[in-house]
Amino acid sequence: MRRCHYTITAPQVQQLAVAHLQRSLRLPDHGPKTQAPVLFAILCWAAARLASLAAACAALRRAPSDQAVRDAPQATLPDFAELQRRRNHALQGGLPRPLRRRKQRVALDLVLHPYYGQPLESPEELYKGKEKAGTRTFHAYATAYVIFKGIRWTLALRGVHHSDPWADLVRDLLRQVRKAGVQLALVLLDRGFYCVDVLRYLQAARRPFLMPMIRRGRRPEHPEGPSGTWAFTTWKRSGWASYTLQERGGRRATVRVCVCRTRGRARRGAAARAKPGKLRVWLYAFWGLEPSSAQWVRETYRLRFGIESSYRQLNQGRARTSSRDPRLRLLYVGLALVLRNVYVRLHWEVLAYPRRGYRVVDLNQLPLTGLLRWLAEVAEQLLGVRSARPAARPMLDGL
Repeated sequence: MRRCHYTITAPQVQQLAVAHLQRSLRLPDHGPKTQAPVLFAILCWAAARLASLAAACAALRRAPSDQAVRDAPQATLPDFAELQRRRNHALQGGLPRPLRRRKQRVALDLVLHPYYGQPLESPEELYKGKEKAGTRTFHAYATAYVIFKGIRWTLALRGVHHSDPWADLVRDLLRQVRKAGVQLALVLLDRGFYCVDVLRYLQAARRPFLMPMIRRGRRPEHPEGPSGTWAFTTWKRSGWASYTLQERGGRRATVRVCVCRTRGRARRGAAARAKPGKLRVWLYAFWGLEPSSAQWVRETYRLRFGIESSYRQLNQGRARTSSRDPRLRLLYVGLALVLRNVYVRLHWEVLAYPRRGYRVVDLNQLPLTGLLRWLAEVAEQLLGVRSARPAARPMLDGL
């Protein structure tokens, strides 16, 4: 067993997280009771417990009133664009130097948070999409990630409105990635970015990309036969092709197509020999690449799947709110992503084992839930825990 000569404590982690947040957000004190360190401690407690600010104030004995805590962000937060800029500055801080030395594969994706209320000022604040969780309106956020030595770093965050052009969205995210000092080797995009404007922009910017294709046209079972991208699914083996995507206005974009036919994971033993795995056909659009095989394309795109784990971890540290203010919701989402970046930074800079070449990173040493629990414990030590509640009747013996 490897011997460790140092230790890290919960107060040290909390001090690192709060200092990083305050250095980037620069939130001023709102009053003698709602100073920035107290407000950040309450926000970290709410993020760790998946609770609201009102629940945090009710649980912490020396915390200000919930109304005072709600008024502090409303009065001190800048406008949406400036808050987004500061949040990206917080995400880009503390990146390891080796990340900037070589070109990296960057993944772009869109996360939707269901919303059931009315917009604060304009319907354009919300994103409208397919029904999910009983609603068609969402607060949407686009993110850019880089996967380096098995660790996913969040580089950029952007709020998405329904009227935002997709090409502008991709342009802003890649601009933030370059601003962080990360050079682009390949852009991995979700199928939601599959449109002519995005394809034309990436080709004009000379950015190699890889994304799944959306299946359109007549299906193979149609009497007239398949058409569009559905025709590629009838191929008997993996291969390559070119395809021109055309939108209603007449704009076109030509990309290379990879058709990858694979079988799913089969059962073991005699069952696997009797009934192999299900045959699957994967369609990928790419440009600026010279892939060696269809299997390489599939395995390369599978790197993007780590984003789903990042979104799961985002929800593990996102405070809850019913506010209609997009700034407050952006603050909570950005806070969760910054805490996750602090989590991976600790693993890379402090907890990783040295070895020849690159260090060994074991994310099981300090799970994200453990780090969030530390932040909540420090906040409880700072502000105390409310261990008594008013009751209408006395406590009964043996109840």
